[in-house]
Amino acid sequence: MGKSRISRKIGVFKADRRAALAIAILALALAAWRFMAENPQHNPWAPLDLRDPVGWTTASKLSSLRDDTALCRAVLTRSEIEFEALPPSGEGACARRDRTLLTTYPFAGRPPATTCAVGAGLELWLERSVRPAAQEMLGSKIVSVQHYGAYSCRRLYGRDDGPWSEHATGNAIDISGFVLADGQQVSLVNNWEGDADKSAFLKRIRDEACDIFGTVLSPAYNEQHRDHFHLDQAARSWSTCR
Repeated sequence: MGKSRISRKIGVFKADRRAALAIAILALALAAWRFMAENPQHNPWAPLDLRDPVGWTTASKLSSLRDDTALCRAVLTRSEIEFEALPPSGEGACARRDRTLLTTYPFAGRPPATTCAVGAGLELWLERSVRPAAQEMLGSKIVSVQHYGAYSCRRLYGRDDGPWSEHATGNAIDISGFVLADGQQVSLVNNWEGDADKSAFLKRIRDEACDIFGTVLSPAYNEQHRDHFHLDQAARSWSTCR
């Protein structure tokens, strides 16, 4: 066989290999595009919708809401979550420029105004964690969420000096327990340890909150949190989950 014929065969083989590689790359790209289109919770370019499951990019999308109230409220509107934008109040370290009230959230008692980012996190946590876990593990629906409020113009742990608490701007909320449709009551102070099912429920939703909020503190953290979950959306480059 002549060298020219061998060279032609090698050239054809290389061309076929390049064509096969191009087809494989195109197929992978189309599969990836289809996957992203069908799973927007994993798509970094898809607008955040709180009705979607928690995905690979949910945490980063939520973090982008912490310093952008307008974007956050657009997300609430897109997600068909009813809310009321309250006027700013306060001054200095306790100025509350973002006061967002979730008007249909099942808060026990008077609903607190939080920052929009905390409200978005609460909605996602309730729908994707708390309600499914209650039905699965306790056999009943959540009818109310008990809390100790969101706003408190104070420094951390009520000290006279030091860093200001996220509560000072309403960028945090303390959740103390839940009431279920069948009458069950689940509280952090009574059920973090003890009743196996309720304890497991609380620890599961604590762990899942860590994928949603910037800070999650529970009874496992210290004595000051023995009776509540502290949830906030502090704008920091790391998350705290205890």
